[in-house]
Amino acid sequence: MLIGNVGQEPEIRYVEQGVAVARIRLATTERGYTLQNGTQVPDHTDWHNVILWRKLAEVVEKYVHKGDKLYIEGRLRYSTYDDNQGKRKYLTEIWADNMEMLTPPGKHESV
Repeated sequence: MLIGNVGQEPEIRYVEQGVAVARIRLATTERGYTLQNGTQVPDHTDWHNVILWRKLAEVVEKYVHKGDKLYIEGRLRYSTYDDNQGKRKYLTEIWADNMEMLTPPGKHESV
């Protein structure tokens, strides 16, 4: 389960038989704090790759934009690939099972 902000416009594509797939980058931030001895611990932001399929992807395509706050439930998927130089790369994605939009409606409408 994650609550975070969308870092860029979602990427939408359609695969076999018109199945929608959305990819979003979600930022989660742990707020900074001050220790009892006065040491400042700064904010820490992690970036997550979230994959949404079918109806969830269609909702993302219509309503989700950069800066929106989302609640995501899903499972972790790990994979590896070799880049152009032959170096092994590791990828962690969250395959979403549920999504709730937490940004108030109309935030992106023109005034």
